[in-house]
Amino acid sequence: MNPSHHRLATDSLMALAGLALLALPTPSSAAPNHPDPRQSLGFTPEEQAIFLGDMRHMLGSVQQILRGIADDDREMIIAAAQRSGNRMARNTPESIRAKTPPEFRAIGGPMHLAFEEIAVRAEVDPLEDITAMTAEAMNQCMACHAQFRVD
Repeated sequence: MNPSHHRLATDSLMALAGLALLALPTPSSAAPNHPDPRQSLGFTPEEQAIFLGDMRHMLGSVQQILRGIADDDREMIIAAAQRSGNRMARNTPESIRAKTPPEFRAIGGPMHLAFEEIAVRAEVDPLEDITAMTAEAMNQCMACHAQFRVD
């Protein structure tokens, strides 16, 4: 494994861990007199299960992209990115799609397109560029989690 790829992947994983901690509610925001200000998407319990499964799926894609970068495995990167690209978006149930506001779609659509671009560019672009693209895509994740909640 190329030491610079290992360092980039390690740095990326550390940054993701830090971002995940930022997304956790603080004790003051979890208190009853400090309601969660994020917009509820208003899903049924069944829709919540599907939606949250999709979010875990996308997180798994990010993990596999980073693993592929660390291992210099472009096929792993491509396959992982494709799993969360436009095909995933097209498979969203209509009941969920109908409940997502335009502000959500303005974040989600570009996120799926970012996965598609990562898949294409992973064929030949420097892995450092793929790492940067993945970090940029994670900004979409953070924006969505900061604005919306599933409950």
